[in-house]
Amino acid sequence: MNLFKGIAYNLKGVKLGLKTPRLFLLGLTRFVIVVFITILSASLILLFHQEILNLVWAKPESQWIVWLWHAVSWLLSILLVGVAAIISYLISQILFSVIIMDKMSRITEQLVSGREKDPRKMPFLKLFLYLIRQEIPRATIPVLLTLIIMILGWLTPLGPVVAIITSAIAAILLSWDNTDLVPARRLEPFKSRFNFLLKNLLFHLGFGILFLIPGLNILFLSFAPIGATLYYIDKESN
Repeated sequence: MNLFKGIAYNLKGVKLGLKTPRLFLLGLTRFVIVVFITILSASLILLFHQEILNLVWAKPESQWIVWLWHAVSWLLSILLVGVAAIISYLISQILFSVIIMDKMSRITEQLVSGREKDPRKMPFLKLFLYLIRQEIPRATIPVLLTLIIMILGWLTPLGPVVAIITSAIAAILLSWDNTDLVPARRLEPFKSRFNFLLKNLLFHLGFGILFLIPGLNILFLSFAPIGATLYYIDKESN
């Protein structure tokens, strides 16, 4: 079943990354960048936590409701850390991880097939700008779509159902962010690349389920280009 195949390829990619020095170094670099930017942005946001809380709700004088103010303070802290994590992922993904992901995909393709098929030859700066143009929609669309669905869930009594749907969509699109590396590098049309996603939704859902595990998701995301490239090459050869 494609769902379990997606999980298997994700784990296979992590295994290959851990035992291949070059891939391990790149994956570790990506992991450190995401964690560092997350901690930095969370620290900066929490530094102004009190000011933000005062804008939302000034501390009440009544002792009868001050406990509610403290509860709101904790909820706001959690929300701010979540926002910091999302912002950090987007920043690290677009400005730093885009080159690392492409490099990991290229190395994996060379390990599996012995060469890169029709590699794109261009100066580094031009390559960097090209990869960013590819990455912006793949990185921002999943996050924005997830936030929109979450907000709709808060406004309706179907919150739990919406949360499940949101998580599934996020997992699928984050997986596609990785399986799309090879065809995007080969300059395949966006329509054909998106059709590849639609035809393999269950695989992408299975591949992305591991991204939903708190804490470990950063590790799986760091090595995801390997398993995704393995899958795309195997799919292409078949």
